[in-house]
Amino acid sequence: MKIGDIELGERPLFLAPMEDVTDASFRAVCKEFGADVTYTEFVSSDGLIRDARKAIAKLVTNDAEAPIGIQIYGSIPEAMVEAAKMAENAARIAGGHGADFIDINFGCPVSKIARRGAGSGMMREPDKMVQITKMVVDAVKIPVTVKTRLGWDEESKIIVELAERLQDTGIQALTIHGRTRCQMYTGEADWTLIGRVKENPRMRIPIIGNGDIDSPQKALEAFDRFGVDGVMIGRATYGHPWIFREIRHFLNTGELLPPMSVRERSELAKRHLAGSMALKGERIGILEMRRHLSCYFKGLPDFKETRLKLVTLTDPEELYRTLDFIADRWGECPAPEASSVYGS
Repeated sequence: MKIGDIELGERPLFLAPMEDVTDASFRAVCKEFGADVTYTEFVSSDGLIRDARKAIAKLVTNDAEAPIGIQIYGSIPEAMVEAAKMAENAARIAGGHGADFIDINFGCPVSKIARRGAGSGMMREPDKMVQITKMVVDAVKIPVTVKTRLGWDEESKIIVELAERLQDTGIQALTIHGRTRCQMYTGEADWTLIGRVKENPRMRIPIIGNGDIDSPQKALEAFDRFGVDGVMIGRATYGHPWIFREIRHFLNTGELLPPMSVRERSELAKRHLAGSMALKGERIGILEMRRHLSCYFKGLPDFKETRLKLVTLTDPEELYRTLDFIADRWGECPAPEASSVYGS
């Protein structure tokens, strides 16, 4: 599979862009375990053109993350064009590696985004969605991709026709989350419609499937049954970034890897914590690691009191000691069953 001239190999695995999750420290961990492509957290087009510090900070990437996409969102065409130009020049503006491609977020279902007509709110205005995409494609020289959903609700699943229209704007790949906006993250993702887009003889660009990939078996089914070119994994990476290694091993051998031991998870959590603090400072780094630390050890018995420490401690040395305690206390225990570790 290729995005423009970017060669990704066969059956690439994508780390989904997730706000307050896929910062540089988490992206580094996922790359370590075999994520082929990563994305920044989504960046507000309005924030970029206002030169907002938080938005600019999200443009910083590094060479080890490549290939990486900078994802932007918004509903004002002119602002999206300017934001895309800034993302294209991220290396000059913010330093680091910059963007290998730009991804447009037409999929975020969060109310404060969608109600303003951005993210998946754009599913109610497909003509405007296509207009913005075309304007962004024409404004930059690097590849542009789109991430979107099946439609706004059950009565407006427009993705098959919409995919053709988006392709005609010149995008280089399309990611489809198999839910409508109104579903948010509930129910099961509908991969049959993703498969219909891929089977459409008019479609020439790669199709990346997203939604409920939480095991190696589901990833294989996505490739073999629905024919997608790539698979994107989101919430199942919470506390389980090694899922990329597990999936790749299964795709290559047909065999499941044994679960990562508790001791290995503890050491990984310590490295992830150090990376988060190096990136964002001690206080913010610890606060933003809590969502990960509470998931790294999901499924362990008699863990409630220790989990509470992981999400309340503010001193890094105490956190490191707690992680060492976990390794010593549960390190020789059988790792939790995969079904209790995988997210959704």
